[in-house]
Amino acid sequence: MNSDPRITCDPATRPPIAPAEKAGLRKALLAARRALPASTRTAWDAAIAQRLLAWCAQEKVKELGVYWPLHGEPDLHDAYAQLAARGVQLSLPVVLEKHAPLAFSSWTPGEAMVKDGMGVAVPAQLRLRPAPATLLVPCLGFNEERYRLGYGGGYYDRTLAQTPRPRTLGIAYACLAASFPNGEYDIALDHIVTEGDLYCQAR
Repeated sequence: MNSDPRITCDPATRPPIAPAEKAGLRKALLAARRALPASTRTAWDAAIAQRLLAWCAQEKVKELGVYWPLHGEPDLHDAYAQLAARGVQLSLPVVLEKHAPLAFSSWTPGEAMVKDGMGVAVPAQLRLRPAPATLLVPCLGFNEERYRLGYGGGYYDRTLAQTPRPRTLGIAYACLAASFPNGEYDIALDHIVTEGDLYCQAR
């Protein structure tokens, strides 16, 4: 069960989360996400996947940076396989050095994977390529201004600070919307898709 009364994973009754020190908020959000029942997670992942597929078709996405799920992040592998079948070029982020932007390797669903020094799955044979034009960004938490709360490593922030900047689509469960201050180097995402709501950049 979720022990933090500020966080609920019932999207119909979730209250706003009061501003909190980020380390504590990360811990609370991570616990809430891990507490989701497997059946709920499966249903929400399927809903997010369908919204992702529809968005990519609408936006005519030709290349997409995806992610390998960690710590209870939405698992979108089925959507990745469908996108690859449509001819979308997929890539996975790779950490080549600390305190640096992410690198990217071309990836095909089903190919051999290994774990890097941080325990993250990466292609067994790296095929480095430029950053993709569109990038999925997993969110531990997010706010209404489309700022993301991650694990604190800063890899995505450094990646998005580069030029040209990829178009970004945050991926999150709606119940993990939170209230938190934005840091000096934080960069708002263009869109955030959840199993329910879509938070869009103003046009």
